[in-house]
Amino acid sequence: MGLSIGIVGLPNVGKSTLFTALTRKSVGASNYPFCTIEPNVGVVAVPDARLERVAEIFRPEKVTPATVEFVDIAGLVKGANEGEGLGNQFLSHIREVDAICEVVRFFADENVVHVGGVVNPASDVETIRTELVLADLETTERVAARLDKEAKKDKTLESKLEIVKRLEAWMEQGHRAGRMEMTAEERVLLRDLHLLTMKPTLYVANVDEADIGHTFSEIDGQMPIPICAKIEAELAELDPSELAEYLQAEGLEEPGLNVLIRRAFSLLGLESFFTGGPKEVRAWTISKGSTAVEAAGEIHTDFARGFIKAEVISFEDLDRLGSEAAARAQGRLRIEGKDYIVADGDVMHFRFNV
Repeated sequence: MGLSIGIVGLPNVGKSTLFTALTRKSVGASNYPFCTIEPNVGVVAVPDARLERVAEIFRPEKVTPATVEFVDIAGLVKGANEGEGLGNQFLSHIREVDAICEVVRFFADENVVHVGGVVNPASDVETIRTELVLADLETTERVAARLDKEAKKDKTLESKLEIVKRLEAWMEQGHRAGRMEMTAEERVLLRDLHLLTMKPTLYVANVDEADIGHTFSEIDGQMPIPICAKIEAELAELDPSELAEYLQAEGLEEPGLNVLIRRAFSLLGLESFFTGGPKEVRAWTISKGSTAVEAAGEIHTDFARGFIKAEVISFEDLDRLGSEAAARAQGRLRIEGKDYIVADGDVMHFRFNV
C-alpha cells in the first residue's frame, strides 16, 4: 500500500543499528552525529505465523509475506526547527512518512557519545517532542494567518480556521497535535497541514542486553518496546537453528524486532488477508475496515472493476479444519458481497468478470 514508518531520535541512540537489523542492510552506522543524512529505505517482511500455517495447508511453490516500509531518518537535535543539525532537511523527511518510530537511548556505553553529554531518556523524549511541536506551530501560525484573510471572503473556511486556532493554543502548551480531542471531521480539516505530531507514534527503548525483557515506564501514554539494537543486529545474521538456540537460552519467544514490525504494521492501521493456491500463498495488505471489493483491488484493479463475489474462510476455521475442502464440506466457506468488511486473517478467493 506504500505506507511507511520513519525511525527517528537524537543522534547516536541506535537508529541506524536498528535499521540495519530490520533490513539486514548496512547503512553506515557510526558513533558520530549526522552519519545518516539521506534517509535509507527498507521494505521489511511482517512476521506472521498464520501465513506459515496457510502455506503448510496449500503447499504452494511460493510464499509472499506482507511488508512494511521503514525509513532511517538522521538524528534530530535541539534547535532542529530553526535549522540546527540540518534540521529543516530532517523535518521534511519526517513529514513524508505516515507514522513515526522514535528510538530512545536507555543503554550505557562510554564509547558512544551522547549528544547531550549524559544518557537521560526522559530529556531525550522531551527534546524530540519540543522540536516537532515547534515545527508544527510554525505551520499552524502560517495557515491561520492565511485563513484569517480568506475566511472574510469565504465563510466556509471559518470552521477550519477555528480548529487551527484551537490546535495552535493547545500546542503552545507543549502538547502533540494528535493528543487534542477533536472530531473525525475536524481531523479531516487538518489533514492537508501534514502536521508531524498528528502522526501515529510508537517508542523503542534501546536497552543494554541485560535489560532485554524488562518493563519500562510509559512514554506519552504507551509502553515502549524494549530492544537491544546491537544484539538484534547480530541475531539478524544467525541461521534459524542458531537463532532458536539463542532465544531458548534467553527465555524469549521471538526476537524483539518481530514485535516491533507487527506493532509498526498495526500502527499504520494495516491488516492482512490471505490468498492461497498451488502456485502462491500470499499475505495482502489492506487498511483496517476495508471492504471485499477494496481488498480485491489490492490484487488487481480488474478484480475490483468486475467483482462478483468473494469466497471467504476465516483463518481460525482453516487452521482448525486443515484444508479448503474440509472448510467447504463443514459449511465454513462463506459467500460475501462487495460491501463485506474483511476481517484480519481472512482467506479469500475472488470471482470477477471483465
